[in-house]
Amino acid sequence: MRARNSSQSYGAIPIALHWAVFALVLGSWLSGQFGAELPRAARETSLFVHISSGLGVLGLMMVRLFWRAADPVPAPVESPLGLWGERAGQAVHYMLYALLIAVPVAGIVVQFAKGHALPMLGLFEIASPWTDDRAFARDTKAVHELLANGTIILIGLHSAAALVHHYIFHDGTLLRMLPGSRS
Repeated sequence: MRARNSSQSYGAIPIALHWAVFALVLGSWLSGQFGAELPRAARETSLFVHISSGLGVLGLMMVRLFWRAADPVPAPVESPLGLWGERAGQAVHYMLYALLIAVPVAGIVVQFAKGHALPMLGLFEIASPWTDDRAFARDTKAVHELLANGTIILIGLHSAAALVHHYIFHDGTLLRMLPGSRS
């Protein structure tokens, strides 16, 4: 499989970035949703996983944006939805990209608003530039959670659309993003 996109299909690098971001988002969302339910001793580890996954999403999204600028995406597959479906798909992708950057940034702000350092994958920490501001941290955490849940809903819609393309329209849209698939 080639690394770069062609006019008809995605390359190995965009596919790997897509699925790596998905795995990190899922891990971060699950650890954020259920971390507080864990025994006290495991909560700190869950928070570390949550923050590290979020930083991973942010880092990979930066790579994804640069890669996308340098390697244009393939032309959309024709479907019964026509231009309307193509524009809706583009809008969802742009919203996902924006959310996949906004959610980790909001999480970083929450960590700093609590007056806590930001652990950088266990290698070092970035000290908070602010003192503890509980009200701001609480409000920012609410925004972070709302955006994260919105991201999961949008990912669900994105996945459902891919399944509709595959099982109802019988086009190659889903296969183009599956590793090792020949669309």
